[in-house]
Formats: sequence, C-alpha cells, structure tokens
Amino acid sequence: MTSLGTGLTTILAGTLIDGAGNDPRHHVTITISGGTITAIADGHDAPSGSSVIDARHLTVMPGLIDSHVHLAMVPKGLEDRLQTPYSLQVAETLVNARLTLEAGITSVRDAGGMPRGTKLAIERGLFPGPRVRISVGALSQTGGHGDSTTRSGVRLRADTASSPMSEHPWTIVDGVDEARKGVRELIRAGADQIKMMTSGGVMSPGSEPGRPGFSIEEITAIVNEARAAGRTTMSHAQASVGIMNAVRCGVDSIEHGIYLTEEICEEMCKRGTYLVPTLVAPLWVVRRGEADPTSVPAWAVEKGRAVMADHQASFKLAVELGVTVAMGTDSGVGPHGTNAEELERMVFGGMTAMQAIVASTSVAARCCQLDHLTGTIAVGMRADILAIHGDPLADIRVLQDTGNMHLIMKDGQAFKQLP
Repeated sequence: MTSLGTGLTTILAGTLIDGAGNDPRHHVTITISGGTITAIADGHDAPSGSSVIDARHLTVMPGLIDSHVHLAMVPKGLEDRLQTPYSLQVAETLVNARLTLEAGITSVRDAGGMPRGTKLAIERGLFPGPRVRISVGALSQTGGHGDSTTRSGVRLRADTASSPMSEHPWTIVDGVDEARKGVRELIRAGADQIKMMTSGGVMSPGSEPGRPGFSIEEITAIVNEARAAGRTTMSHAQASVGIMNAVRCGVDSIEHGIYLTEEICEEMCKRGTYLVPTLVAPLWVVRRGEADPTSVPAWAVEKGRAVMADHQASFKLAVELGVTVAMGTDSGVGPHGTNAEELERMVFGGMTAMQAIVASTSVAARCCQLDHLTGTIAVGMRADILAIHGDPLADIRVLQDTGNMHLIMKDGQAFKQLP
C-alpha cells in the first residue's frame, strides 16, 4: 500500500457511481482523512494542503466486494493438490489475496479454507489483500459436498480435530449434537460466518447438485447456534429441496442456487434471503476440464455442463421476482483475479449494469456484514475506492481489464495509483 500523506487526500472525480444505485454524479470532489470519507462535494475544489488524485477523466466507484471466494484454493488437479504442503498453500493464499485486490476487489467473504492466521496477516499489513471475512471451513454431512473422501475410499484430509495446532476443525458432522459442536469449533477457529452444505455439488465425487443435504433439524441447529454467537450463515445450496430447507430454517444467504423455483424465490423475498449466484463457477469447471483434462475429473466437467442452463435460468427468475442478489464468484474454482467476469454474467442474465454494480458493492456489503464500513462512497464510510478508465454502465466488461484501473484504494491507502 502507498501512503498518501498524513493529512487530507482529495479525489477529483469525473463521474461518481456511489454504489447505492443513485444516478451518477459528474465533477465531484471526495475528501478523505484517516482512511475515512469526510466530504463529497460538487465541483473540483481541493482543500488547501491536501494530496490530490486527479481522476477528472475517470469513473470513480466503490471497491468491488466478492461474497463467495476461496482464497486458499488454487485451480489444480488432484495430484498437484496431494503434492502441495500446507505451508505452501498458506503462501498461495496470500498470493491469491493480492491478485484479488489487484482486480479491484477490496473486500471478500471467504467461503471456506482460509485460516485465521492469513486473515490476520492481511489485517496487520504484512501482505496486501482485500478486507476478509472468513468461514474457516464448511459443515457437511458424511458423503455430502464437503466430504473429501474419494470414490476409492481415500480420505484426502486427515482428521486433525484433536490436534492443538490445527487451525481447521473437522467439519463432517451428522446429527444435531455434532452440528452444534461443529459450529462452536469453527467459531473458536475464528469464523466470521458459518457455512454449511444443504445440497450436493458439481466438484464433489459422492454427491449430486440436485440432491439435498442435512436434515431440517440439523440446519436449524446450525442456524440457531450461529445466531447465538452473533454469526450469520451461508449455505451451499444447489438442489431445490436443499435451497428451500435452508431458506425456511433461516439461513442468511444461498450460495449458487442452481435449481430455484418461483416458490423458493417468493420465500427468499419474504425473508430477505440473499442469493449469491456464482454464475462463473460451472463455466470455469468446464473451461479447466477442456483446457487440461488432468485439472478437473471428467465427472465434474459433465456435471458442470449439465447445470449451466438451469443455473442461468434460475438467476434470471430470481432477478425477475426481486430476490436480493449479492455478487460472488467461487474464485478458486476458477483463477483468482478474474472476479469481475461475474458482473458480465449477471448482466447477461437480466440485470442492468447498475444493478450488477450495486449487487457487487452495497448489497454485497450488507450480505457480508460490512455495510457499516464499505460498499458505498458516502461520508463516514471507509475509503475503498476505484478509479477506472471507461464507463461500466455502458460496458460492464471494462471492469475485467485491470489495465483500466488507475486507482485501487483500500482504507484510504492506494494499493495502485497510475499518473
């Protein structure tokens, strides 16, 4: 990060998109002090003595927020995963965090895999990365989407729950009591939110996207235990029954939502449940499989192809019926730093460019429990700001080219600043 001085910083914005869905403003001055936005005024009059960032030819907007990433995951085949020491995975996690920030993503919700230590390293400024909220792991039933046991019976992850050195609790749980304990252990390990699997998935060998997971009693226990500790919940939910079970049990956000129905969407609207669609995730499964068959098992590629049309149709239905959508990518399934492609897929699926931006800023901030800090350019918010060449309202794809990003600012400090 580059310090812009100890006093005031002023951004002279050509066009301002505030992240709240308001009409763009032109010729605006944003004043920042101590990492917080202190004033927004029409015109280009910088306070005396301030450090000035000239963005009069650029579009200024909030940093993007990805509500579903896996920073500890790298797209690689099974053999590479088995040959990767845990300490190397930690280093890769920090590289992935930097790549994510370089893409203009200033905050993320990690959906499993990232340990507390890497989050602390970013928070303490030891390594660059976005603001992070972590799940640590994801609760799954035996044989569910989170069970890493292969078809041959080999368990890819050792049960280290009894080790005092483990930062990753064991997350395969069955029954109400184990579910409660799983939540408590994840919170002890630093989880900001609790993730569960209420359906099968594309990348798991023993489950199917159209099949539910966890009983209503187990889901209810997880939700109640999380709420008692002040945590929100998120559910990997692709099957219709698994989605509805999660929604009715009070889960805060549905991840993926491949097989939605009108009834489910109406229930989500009534309860204020977020949809985090991750439309690019099955695309990347197929792309990887086609580019390198050793990278993704053939059965996963087949499942990825099978769900894409239903996934897109479900997203379109959700938009039409008014479900609250927060942007998420499932990065780690695909390469880190390509997050902004999700906005293009959202526009293709029926959103306006402004709706996609709002879903990636203020709505995502609420979903991630960060709206008191970020998600909009407004007085009192932290200065998480992008200044980009081009107009994302005219062509949302300009956000995918990091060369268009002249300024990436997090907490008032410039991670990237071009003249």
